[in-house]
Amino acid sequence: MSYNNILTQTQRGITTITINRPSKLNALNGETIQELHNAFNEADIDTQIKVIIITGSGEKAFVAGADISEFADFTVAEGGTLAAQGQALLFDFVAELKTPVIAAVNGFALGGGLELAMAAHFRLASDSAKMGLPEVSLGVIPGYGGTQRLPQLVGKGRAMELIMTAGMIDALQAERYGLVNHVTKQEELLPLAHKIADKIARNSSVAIGAAITAVNAGFEDGKNGYASEISEFGTCFGTEDFKEGTQAFLGKRKPVFPGR
Repeated sequence: MSYNNILTQTQRGITTITINRPSKLNALNGETIQELHNAFNEADIDTQIKVIIITGSGEKAFVAGADISEFADFTVAEGGTLAAQGQALLFDFVAELKTPVIAAVNGFALGGGLELAMAAHFRLASDSAKMGLPEVSLGVIPGYGGTQRLPQLVGKGRAMELIMTAGMIDALQAERYGLVNHVTKQEELLPLAHKIADKIARNSSVAIGAAITAVNAGFEDGKNGYASEISEFGTCFGTEDFKEGTQAFLGKRKPVFPGR
């Protein structure tokens, strides 16, 4: 599939999706959100793809925010629709993928950019990255899940401060807050992402998908995370990956998971 605003590359079962709008600092417009949805969906349904990495082109920005020019004149109803459609099409979609998603934050991750990074299953950052949710400085609030995912990751008090001040934090502070897992030099960011992805890819993709479902359930209203864990744990016993994993362990060999 060809795209106007993103690049995709696959090697060794790892797909890297690069947002490629350098003149706009990789800002998210409607077309880019749709293209990202299509690329994530295409990678997720391909059983040969074990991990997805999302990053931005260049060294300045992961995603510098949403493309404000697209919605500056929206009505109340249009604004609500924008948030609802965006969450369903991309941000919630990414968070709920069974294929693990790593965000490699290579520069500014602001507004919708930080919301996209937070929708990924975990985050790495270059030492030059800066993150924040500046929406209140525009008279609006984060609308792509930022008011929910940021408190989950850094705690309510820190999230409130970041949102209300519209401020930015650097990569090291983001690491201290637990917003990113690792900070590294710019030139080592994607190699680190691939190194971690390779470790993930050796394990059972079926079990990883089940773990994502169980972990997410613990953060969703109306769902019992423990009950989800029990259900997903039991389901694993009926998979070929479980049979291969246990037989490999008992036979003292490395497993070769079929992904079923």
